[in-house]
Amino acid sequence: MGGFFQQLAKTLADRWISLLVLPGAFFLGAVWLSVNLGHVDAWNVALLTRRAEDTMAQIADLPSGAQALLVVAVLAAASGVGFVVQALAAVTRRVWLGPWPRPFASVAAARTTRRRARWHRLVEERRALEAMSPATRTRERQDRIDTAAQRITRLAMAEPGRPTWMGDRIHAVESIAYHRHGLDLTYGWSRLWLVLPDTARTDLTAAHSAFAAAVATGTWTVPYLLLAAVWWPAVLVAAGIGLTGWARARAAVADLTTLTEATLDLHGRTLAAALGIGDATEEAGPLTVSEGERITDLVRKGR
Repeated sequence: MGGFFQQLAKTLADRWISLLVLPGAFFLGAVWLSVNLGHVDAWNVALLTRRAEDTMAQIADLPSGAQALLVVAVLAAASGVGFVVQALAAVTRRVWLGPWPRPFASVAAARTTRRRARWHRLVEERRALEAMSPATRTRERQDRIDTAAQRITRLAMAEPGRPTWMGDRIHAVESIAYHRHGLDLTYGWSRLWLVLPDTARTDLTAAHSAFAAAVATGTWTVPYLLLAAVWWPAVLVAAGIGLTGWARARAAVADLTTLTEATLDLHGRTLAAALGIGDATEEAGPLTVSEGERITDLVRKGR
C-alpha cells in the first residue's frame, strides 16, 4: 500500500505541474511582460533586458527566506490561475461540442440548419452520381462518387444535429447507435462500459483524456485574450494556443468516436447477454435492432 500511495502522489504531482503550475507560470511571465512593456514598447528588447536585469538584482538582494516565500507565492499564483482556467474548461467543451446555451440558441440553430442542408445536398449529389449502373460506370465517375462520399464524411458521419464539427461527431455516434442498433446510448453507455474488457476501456480512456487535455489547452486562450488589453502580442499567443487546442481536440474527438462506434459493434452483444436479452450463445456479430430496442426499453425504465 505504501508503494501504491507513493505512485499515486507522484502521478498527482505530475498532473498538478503539467496542467496547472507550468501553464500558470508561463501566463504570469506574460503578465510581467505586459506590465513592463505595454503596447508602445511591445517589441522593445533593450527595455525588456534592462527590466529583467533590474528584477533579478532585486530578487538577489532579498534574504533567502524572502526568496523562498517569493517562490511559494509564484507557485501559488500559478496554481490559482490554473484552477480558474480549468474551471472555464467546461465552457470551452460546451462551445466545441454543443448544445450551446439559450442566449446563443438561435445562432446554433442557424448553423445546424446550414450544416444539415449542406449535408443533404452532398448526399443527393452522391445519389445522382450513383444512379448509373455499376456495369457502365466509368473510372472518372467512380472517382467523383468517392470524392462526394469523402466530402459527406468530412462534414458529418450522420445527419448533422449540432452547430459544430466536433459536436456532430458525438451526435453521429448516438444517431448510428439508435438507428442501426436500436440502442439509446444516453442510457445504455454506462451499462456497456461496465461489461467492456480492460483493453477497450484503456483505449477509450486514453482518447477521452487526450480530448480533455486539448480542451484545457484551448481554454488558456481566454486569459491571454484578456491580457491583450495591455500588451497586444498576447493576441498572437492566444491565437497559437487556441488553434493548437482546437486541432488536438478535433483529432481526439475523431479517435474517441471511432473507438466508441467500434466498441458498440464488437461488444454490443456482450451487453445484451449480460442483461439477459437475445441468445447468449451467439457471441459473434453486431447487436441487432430488436436486441437494441429491448435494451433501450430496459435501461430507460419508462423514462
